[in-house]
Amino acid sequence: MRLDLSAVQPMRHSLFMQSMGLTFDTIAGDRVTAHLDVGADQHTPWRVVHGGVFAAVVESVASVGASVAADRGMYAVGLNNCTDFLRPVTSARLDVLGIPIQQSRTQQLWLVTMAYPGGKDVARGQLRLQNVPLPAEGAAP
Repeated sequence: MRLDLSAVQPMRHSLFMQSMGLTFDTIAGDRVTAHLDVGADQHTPWRVVHGGVFAAVVESVASVGASVAADRGMYAVGLNNCTDFLRPVTSARLDVLGIPIQQSRTQQLWLVTMAYPGGKDVARGQLRLQNVPLPAEGAAP
C-alpha cells in the first residue's frame, strides 16, 4: 500500500491545522517547501506568535517529507522535536524549508527552518522520526 498524500494539501482537515496557517508548496522525500501565514490568531498574551506554532510546523513539515521518503508501505512519526525560537514575530508570511539530515530504513532526522522571505530565520528545528508500517485498510493507526 502506498502513502496517500491527498489529505496533505491543503491539509485543512482539523481546526488545529487551520489555525497554524501552514500551506505546503512542494512535497518530496528530500525537500519540502511551504509558507506560513501568522498573525494575531496565533499570538500569546504578549502579542507575539506562540512558539508552539513553530514547533508544530517543524513536526508537520518533517513528518510529511519523511513519510514520502519512507514510502515502501511505511510512514514516519516524530520521536523528538527540538525547536529553537530565534526572534519574535507578530505578523508575517514566512518561508518554510524542510530537508533531511539523515535518512535510513528505520529512522530519519530532518531540519526545518522558518524565515522572512529572503531574510533572517525566525525559528528552526530538528525532528527525529521513526518509519513505521502503514495501518491496514480500515484499521485505526
